[in-house]
Amino acid sequence: MKQTAVGRKPYTGLKKAIVIALDVGTTFSGASYALLNPQEIPKIYEVTSFPGQEHRAGNPKIPSVLWYDRHGDPVKAGAEAEEPSNINTAEEQGWIKVELFKLRLRPKSMKLDMNGMKLPHLPKSKSAVEVFGDFLKYLLRCTRSFIIETHASGQSVWAAVENDIEFVLTHPNGWEGAQQSKMRKAAIYGGLVPNTDEGKAKVRFVTEGEASLHACVLNGLTDDVIANPSQHGFVVADAGGGTLDISSYAIKGTSPLLIEEIAPPDCLFSGSVFVSRRARRFLEEKLKDSRYGAPAVLEHITKRFDETTKRLFRSRDEDQYLVFGSPMDKDPAFGIRNGKLKLTGNEVAEFFEPSIEAAVHSIRNQIVLSGGMVKSVWLVGGFASSPCLFTQLQERLEPDGIVVSRPDGQTSKAVANGAIGFYCDHHVGARIAKHMYGVEFLREFDPNDPEHNERQSRLFQLPSGPKLLPDAFDCILARNSRVKESTTFSRKYCTELTSLSTLSVFEIEVWCYRGPGEQPKWILRGQDDFSTLCFVRADLSPLTASANAMTGPGGKKYWTIVFSIEIHFGLTEFKARIKWNHDVCI
Repeated sequence: MKQTAVGRKPYTGLKKAIVIALDVGTTFSGASYALLNPQEIPKIYEVTSFPGQEHRAGNPKIPSVLWYDRHGDPVKAGAEAEEPSNINTAEEQGWIKVELFKLRLRPKSMKLDMNGMKLPHLPKSKSAVEVFGDFLKYLLRCTRSFIIETHASGQSVWAAVENDIEFVLTHPNGWEGAQQSKMRKAAIYGGLVPNTDEGKAKVRFVTEGEASLHACVLNGLTDDVIANPSQHGFVVADAGGGTLDISSYAIKGTSPLLIEEIAPPDCLFSGSVFVSRRARRFLEEKLKDSRYGAPAVLEHITKRFDETTKRLFRSRDEDQYLVFGSPMDKDPAFGIRNGKLKLTGNEVAEFFEPSIEAAVHSIRNQIVLSGGMVKSVWLVGGFASSPCLFTQLQERLEPDGIVVSRPDGQTSKAVANGAIGFYCDHHVGARIAKHMYGVEFLREFDPNDPEHNERQSRLFQLPSGPKLLPDAFDCILARNSRVKESTTFSRKYCTELTSLSTLSVFEIEVWCYRGPGEQPKWILRGQDDFSTLCFVRADLSPLTASANAMTGPGGKKYWTIVFSIEIHFGLTEFKARIKWNHDVCI
């Protein structure tokens, strides 16, 4: 794999450290790291040896699978979980297999269509966050072993950095603050960091789309664009097992390399696992009246489909022969001869069609949102190796003037490398806000407004006199706003308190609006378009000393507090805070 370090600067820390990227994918996972030596330019290393796949040296990915025993303790994971001997032991001892667990962390607003099938059960004693934590722990253990075994004086290398580890965790474009919080809890549960403010700060996040962009830079895929920068944009389409992460960028500078997002990123549950689920549902219906319709047999046939037909299928014009058994397996009535199941090209194409159509629609939407800047697509990720996906994207996007290309190098699991590139190089200088973000405020009651009258039952009066309605939405950061990392969005507010004791637990709820159209007037609690992004808490009790009491029309004493809500959205992790001036307390 070609690796470049475009404009990478030497590490400025005062002592040796390490940054480890853990990419837990829906179906496959990987890990990368960089040793941070003072005044040296960091080099990225990929973990390419895992327990259970020693016979496949150089493979940077392992299955995202765990086995738990009857007590809920993890016993095998990754490639080891797929070994025939462990599968036999699992059956004998009643182990529980857990896979696709990452999908359980998805935002509630992202609907998951499993095509009639359900996610595998978790052990009764385990939550999705804890399973995620167990897998992170396993990946870290594998990374540690790899470093010790492959570096000269590896034991000393690890001993020098094991107390100074920074982690970068990857997640789909559609994951937000709530999912990042769960992943951080998983990192704590897995023992990666302690449950302290300092420990939590050692966990950073990057979207899979942005990590894929940095992987493309590391592999030299942007060299032509960098050599001839223009206002043309490009899409990085990371086609993985669970999601398609669609991100649009443009080169804004070359010395140093500066890239900006030019459209809000997209995230679709249309990865390769859903092709498999559609195939499984089809096979279940096709073979239900045959002796091959038992669940265990269907599972085996589906696995063979994953390993062969799904990876090789090209077009509707070619019939497929799925080899799953021996020459003794025959049932001509169901298209089975000599251990092969015949499927028409049209049947197989329909397994892919929803994912292809979703990708095309998303990319076309990126073209519109970017103002027509997008001119090319780079298809990366494990699902990118599918000839069907690649050729169909080429054919369907050609009329739009879009060139679709696929890297020659190994980028099927390069997200972990890209996450280290994100940490070291930080090429993306501006991003686009995908939704609206704001807070609740109190809107003055207008008796002539029918909408206000409908909400009159919730009307209340401030100590100073005005009648107000709750649940009004005030947008601080608008959708499609271009946000640089140094940009802070701020709005000033005031509130009236009848007791200064509440200042010690002052709390503001930050809301996210995902719905269409213009800024809504009201927060519709409980609806999918609105969700709580985070709570911002502050101890404003120091203002007590400078607060001056006032008396309202009814003779009630009150205090007015002036404060600001600041939103920092330029980083891959959303941040918000309450800001106040000690001298501004009326």
